[in-house]
Amino acid sequence: MELLYADSAVVVCIKPARVLSTDEPGGLPELVRQALGNPKADIRTVHRLDRVVSGVMVLARNAESASELSRQIREDRFQKEYLAVIHGDLEADRGTLTDLLYRDKARRMTMVAKEPGKGVQEAILDYAVLGRSADFSLVRIHLRTGRTHQIRVQFASRGMPLVGERKYSTLEDPCEIALWSHKIGFTHPATGKFMTFSQKPPEVYPWDTV
Repeated sequence: MELLYADSAVVVCIKPARVLSTDEPGGLPELVRQALGNPKADIRTVHRLDRVVSGVMVLARNAESASELSRQIREDRFQKEYLAVIHGDLEADRGTLTDLLYRDKARRMTMVAKEPGKGVQEAILDYAVLGRSADFSLVRIHLRTGRTHQIRVQFASRGMPLVGERKYSTLEDPCEIALWSHKIGFTHPATGKFMTFSQKPPEVYPWDTV
């Protein structure tokens, strides 16, 4: 687990794959405390990545910072940008995907709905194709909404699952899911300064193929 920035209000780090974002044994806050050398540090999760997803995250170091960052997320002032490698090729280099999604809690899966109904929510993302290979495409993604597994489901439902996807794809890829939290931006809860942090994914398969 790599720390990118830390002060008295926030910590920015790289969340490893297979680590939960929430505060529990082995979760990201515990890893941050270990990295800071303070097992009793107040570390609070304000946004989440799926357990299998890696990349840049910010955590709050006190209740006031957590409240302010959460408010920015609710008001859509918290910037998040993702990179993904998908199977196949999108017709347009840039575009918007819009779907109706519902969460099947019993199966712990998100599904595409054909029409509005109870528990159905609109999901919107913007994408740009950054690179292509014979089998894959590298896409940059901006979420307009934040539904559970949204990116994974919206691409998989179009026959273009993320490389390494196991929940929403039957393809067997020899890698972790190729979804990376590439960039975040937020107003610092103490100083009021807008800050951005970004990190490229590791140059391993499938990132090194596109």
